[in-house]
Amino acid sequence: GYTYMFLYINKDQFISGIQKAANIIPTKSGAAYLRTLWLKVSSENLTIMATDANIEFTGTYKADVKKEGLVGVNGRSFVELIKKLPEENVCLQLNDETKSLIVEQGRRKYTLPVSDPVWFQHLADFPEEQSTPWSAKTLQELIDSVFFCISDDESSDAIASLFIQKGKNNIVNFCGLNGHQFAMHTLENEELSKRIPEEGILIQKKHVAELRKWLSDDDIDITFTEKKVFIRASLNQEVISIPRSLFVYPDYQAFLSKLSEDGSSTLTVNKKECLEALDRISIFNTESDRCTHFEISENEVILSAQGQDTGSANEFLGGVYQGSIQQIAFPTKNMMEILNHFQSEDVTLTLTGTEGPCGISGKKDENYTVLIMPMKIVDQSYYVESE
Repeated sequence: GYTYMFLYINKDQFISGIQKAANIIPTKSGAAYLRTLWLKVSSENLTIMATDANIEFTGTYKADVKKEGLVGVNGRSFVELIKKLPEENVCLQLNDETKSLIVEQGRRKYTLPVSDPVWFQHLADFPEEQSTPWSAKTLQELIDSVFFCISDDESSDAIASLFIQKGKNNIVNFCGLNGHQFAMHTLENEELSKRIPEEGILIQKKHVAELRKWLSDDDIDITFTEKKVFIRASLNQEVISIPRSLFVYPDYQAFLSKLSEDGSSTLTVNKKECLEALDRISIFNTESDRCTHFEISENEVILSAQGQDTGSANEFLGGVYQGSIQQIAFPTKNMMEILNHFQSEDVTLTLTGTEGPCGISGKKDENYTVLIMPMKIVDQSYYVESE
């Protein structure tokens, strides 16, 4: 039976783990057992477990164990307390009679109420046999490059998720899509490509946000089961599992293929100059008119905006242009956000029509494409979203 748990552990050995666990625990809402951090003590380890009923976290840390046991405490208070203690050994023990966890460090002593172990639900183990080693840094960069394009509207099912898809020849596509933007970053990884099921993997945006916080520079092992994505930090035994969404992702090839059709126009501009011009123009944008108007000729672009109450702005930008479209309008802030995700000095806009998708790419960003929908120009001074 789990009775008198008793161990010593150095604060710096498990502080990062309990902070990661605390990030997952719901603060106020949810059942009490979800706000619980579970501490399980076995022969020479302390294992910390937390879940919000979707994401699960398990971290295992070396400890000087005197007696094994299992105890649940209020996650927030426990983490706050450990954070504020000096970097020294901490003694944790369960007093079974008073049903409380005693935390001691030197002459400091704290008593925390504990949860009934009947609430404890075993968390899923990391599936060893089919995992792929990978770089957490690479995963983080891929997520960052498409995250801003994922829809924030949770009711919009599939597009409120990151989509990871198997492409041809060991290529893996990472995609983000909302009503008016799409981003895709591809990478070649044979191991990973083999693991991804035909239907692809969908992870809700809010879960991806948690995963981003959790990733560090360590290497990771990653694997997928029918219902979950498991990621383990290779150095220390920390595992996070995230549920897969089971929606069907829209077929984005339809609008991606438009970029390579004949008849599209290409405009290449200096990224930094373009960003600075858009930033100045944004001062003249208003709630109802948040666009920059592009007037394009062979070797220059005139960027302009006029708001009813804000005055007007005109900027000239050098560029290389091949095509027939003379006027097009884009939401200023969205265009700036997109350009900020590119490393290349020059970016190329592939225009498929005044109301068709515009693709953005750059030489240094060879595996990366972002699409943005232009705004519909009704007359010189009035724009609406195009569907």
